[in-house]
Amino acid sequence: MSVVRRLVGYRRFHMRRQVDSLNQLYGRYRLYVNFFLPVMKLQEKIRVGSHVKKVYDRPQTPYARTLASAEITEAGRRTLKSQYAKLDVVQLKAEIETLLDALLTPGVG
Repeated sequence: MSVVRRLVGYRRFHMRRQVDSLNQLYGRYRLYVNFFLPVMKLQEKIRVGSHVKKVYDRPQTPYARTLASAEITEAGRRTLKSQYAKLDVVQLKAEIETLLDALLTPGVG
């Protein structure tokens, strides 16, 4: 939910064309976040007196973490790699910006 709020804020969209635009935007943004944005996962919390020290894993994209997981099947791994090979981060980011501008421009989205 925080990813969505970061993208469009707390606005409400009720019109059908706005909902359609949001669905398109989310579809593209999901690819951008999962394949290209690294995340630091919390490994542990260590209490030192009254302070809590947090220890994080090295930053990795959800895509890289999934590929490294022992739980993914070989077919799933091939599917993800194929999908990643078709993506262009620059084009994806441009599409997201265009969709977001259209959605947030009054009277257009």
